[in-house]
Amino acid sequence: MARHPIDVHVGARMRQRRILLGMSQTALGNASGISFQQVQKYESGGNRISSSRLFEFAKILNVPVSHFFEEMAPGLATGRRKVGRPKRNGGDEADINLNRQTLELIRAYYKIRNDGLRQKIRVMVQALASKG
Repeated sequence: MARHPIDVHVGARMRQRRILLGMSQTALGNASGISFQQVQKYESGGNRISSSRLFEFAKILNVPVSHFFEEMAPGLATGRRKVGRPKRNGGDEADINLNRQTLELIRAYYKIRNDGLRQKIRVMVQALASKG
């Protein structure tokens, strides 16, 4: 059976949040009473997440249930958008948000408690990016 685009999106949003929190699939599985393999299936969109399980994940990941449906591409619910794995290189901006390195960088950035230093780092990174 083909993966439904919404299941893929919800799973990707769950993975994104889990990584942003620095949580492993095993830790999320343990917190919800399932195996890490089941978490993998949910995150890939291979298995559909029930509403009760989604509610439980929202509590564990400290987000509202609506978080999993945010940033959904137009036409996704009708299946007019192709579903596939995010591109590693050359993907669009939405694909970048799913990249583990991006999420780890964001998590590390917000661990910097000094606001002035954090802003200087942001300006430096933006300057380096513009040099391309």
